[in-house]
Amino acid sequence: MSLNKEKGVPLLPDLPNLDAGLVDLDIASRFPADGGHAPRILLLYGSLRERSFSRFATEEAARLLNAFGAEARIFNPAGLPLADGAPEDHPKVAELRQQVQWSEGMVWCSPERHGAMTGLMKTQIDWIPLTMGAVRPTQGKTLAVMQVSGGSQSFNAVNQMRVLGRWMRMFTIPNQSSVAKAFQEFDEAGRMKPSAYYDRIVDVMEELVKFTLLTRGMAPYLVDRYSERKESAEALSKRVNQRAI
Repeated sequence: MSLNKEKGVPLLPDLPNLDAGLVDLDIASRFPADGGHAPRILLLYGSLRERSFSRFATEEAARLLNAFGAEARIFNPAGLPLADGAPEDHPKVAELRQQVQWSEGMVWCSPERHGAMTGLMKTQIDWIPLTMGAVRPTQGKTLAVMQVSGGSQSFNAVNQMRVLGRWMRMFTIPNQSSVAKAFQEFDEAGRMKPSAYYDRIVDVMEELVKFTLLTRGMAPYLVDRYSERKESAEALSKRVNQRAI
């Protein structure tokens, strides 16, 4: 793939660190059209600091997702109450749940604090229910996990988020991102500097779009379970038998 340029100007001016000649900007064409729309990706980050490196990394990820043909939305967690600390119709809770239902894939990006994801990150995940009526809002969706650290590279937060993703029946992609000494990796404007860490985020977002396109049309079948079919059949039989009494 050759470098795409228009009058000597890179085709992706908002992504100056990205070599457009080496990245696949037409991922959707490699897969059968199954959704009729761009992959819908929701991004969550885990810090409310004004200079939040997890938010900066999330914003970089969103730019990349858009470049790869996805529709990316970032949830702002400011004002979200602690889990069970407010009714479910709280505006921020309702907003988060609506965005989760809209999405076909997600990105979770947390700072590592005291060897773990932040409380804010866990609060957002805890507000996402496993079921909403007959709908499982996370089941069958793709997930990419990322973390930023103030010190040396660590994987505690991403490992924890992988456990949560599996518990919530999500397809967590193999690749992940962990940015060490994040304070060195972003400029004053909050843009990520060229580095192997940046390239890894490119890899992760590219992979997430591929897996989302690959699985979204088949998700209901892929997550269909014998035990749940059996339970549903027994429940149906019980209702029918009660009517016959």
